[in-house]
Amino acid sequence: MASDAAVEKVPLDGKPPSHGPDQHHDQVTRIKSMDRVIHDAKAATQKEQKMSLMEGVRLYPKAIAWSVLISTCIVMEGYDISLINNFYAFPQFNKKYGEQLPNEDYQVPAPWQAGLSNGANVGEFIGLLINGWVSERFGYRYTVIGCLTLVIAWTALFFTAQNVQTLLAAEILCGIPWGVFQTLCITYASEVCPVAMRGYLTTYVNFCWGLGQEIGIGVIMSMLKREDEWAYRIPYALQWMWPVPLIIGVYFAPESPWWLVRRGKLEEAKESLARLTSPERNSDFDADETVAMMVHTTALEQKTTSGATYWDCFKGTDLRRTEIVCMVWAIQNLSGNSFSNYSTYFLTQAGLDSTKAYGFALGQYGINMVGVFGAWILMSQGIGRRSLYLYGLCALCVMLFILGFLGLVPEEHRREGSLATGSIMLGWALAYQLTVGTVCYSLVSEISTRRLQIKTVALGRMLYIVVGIVCSVLTPYMLNPGAWNWSNFAGFFWGGICFLCIIYTYFRVPEPSGRSFAELDLLFEQGVSARNFKNTEVDVFAEKVDDRVLEDWEHTLGQSRVEKALVF
Repeated sequence: MASDAAVEKVPLDGKPPSHGPDQHHDQVTRIKSMDRVIHDAKAATQKEQKMSLMEGVRLYPKAIAWSVLISTCIVMEGYDISLINNFYAFPQFNKKYGEQLPNEDYQVPAPWQAGLSNGANVGEFIGLLINGWVSERFGYRYTVIGCLTLVIAWTALFFTAQNVQTLLAAEILCGIPWGVFQTLCITYASEVCPVAMRGYLTTYVNFCWGLGQEIGIGVIMSMLKREDEWAYRIPYALQWMWPVPLIIGVYFAPESPWWLVRRGKLEEAKESLARLTSPERNSDFDADETVAMMVHTTALEQKTTSGATYWDCFKGTDLRRTEIVCMVWAIQNLSGNSFSNYSTYFLTQAGLDSTKAYGFALGQYGINMVGVFGAWILMSQGIGRRSLYLYGLCALCVMLFILGFLGLVPEEHRREGSLATGSIMLGWALAYQLTVGTVCYSLVSEISTRRLQIKTVALGRMLYIVVGIVCSVLTPYMLNPGAWNWSNFAGFFWGGICFLCIIYTYFRVPEPSGRSFAELDLLFEQGVSARNFKNTEVDVFAEKVDDRVLEDWEHTLGQSRVEKALVF
């Protein structure tokens, strides 16, 4: 809210005030004050853009720790998703929740398998929608704490479920907080760190996915020899090990300073920034300047963004940003991800012992984590997000067409063809995680505006879920011998889709690395093409912004400087 000094008062007689010397002096003072705010914001922006990665690590070590803590919430989701799809191979699980077949075996019916597998997606869809409002209303910390509390409650449904209907309810209900985590972890990571570290902390979320799946497969492998109901109840019970320590940690975490600025809590934003940094390691750092930069960016966005609702994501320049975020998420599935997940299927066809399938799954999830570190190395060498995403898609497309051509291998060499197919799919998974799978998290956090980021990322993730469901339904039909029986030829289909994704990325996805959020706002406002983003120079401080926002910050800044003077 603007300060009283920023509001021109009208006399009771309704006549406008006279413009005497006092009014002229006040006007000059306001102009000088706003110039000082802009000067501070410009200084902070220049310092951030000149900051190297190691300088950022030294100045923001606490921000790294808090971001890693909150991103760990994603581990829970990766853990549970790896459980349900692998429980279908557990005789004990099938006997409890399935139906008896004519051969006296037990199996969870296909409709219920589809329901359980997609139940979490339904809950996540709801959670993504809710998060767009809840986190902006109550803040990131309290939203995460509330969702972790819900996870504790809903895990009890998993652990005590006596029928498949209760399991489905648990999947849907747990999916709601998981949907919140999917966007909030990325947003928090992007808002607590400087430009130099943004790509690393946001992509760490992808590492957490792999870690959760890795732990889940490891737990399942340790339960293979059990023949009682605890073979599936213990893995569910282990979900309780996450929320309590995370709640304690998140309670003490600082709130996002960007969120506090948007709420007008400027002094609290500066206190939060102090808890995220170690200014004694960098004498050039000034918290007042950094918060002034946030205030200036917020004021700039208020000029270009009329509101902060879901509908505003589809207005003006934000429509283009929403479209790109949605497509960047969707391309993760459209590039052939669901097809590559069948590597163990082809390796089994090649004669691999089916009991070793979990071991290969464990290795593939390990590749997911290694890929994140590989992407960090590539980014540290100066390779931009757009370049990694685009050239990564090119590599994936080539491998998909190779997989398709392997379908031409004669029947007498089918074993060798299947072995080559499974191996290339593992290589595809590594290339995917080095580029598209990891870089996506950085792109979606940077391309959206601060005011609409959570809602924009939520919309993109919702499209990701919808496309993922469609792909998960189509792929089994493509590979199943009793259905379409495309086998390797499915590689041609996904290769063609991937090629279309390459064309889209080349013309639509810009390069955000090294840019401040304000610069990105201005580049989109000016309609700069994706291919010219990297080399286009913009001056965000030449733009006229909301004077009231800047005056409010100047008032807070003035109080801060008076307090500093009294201390010394």
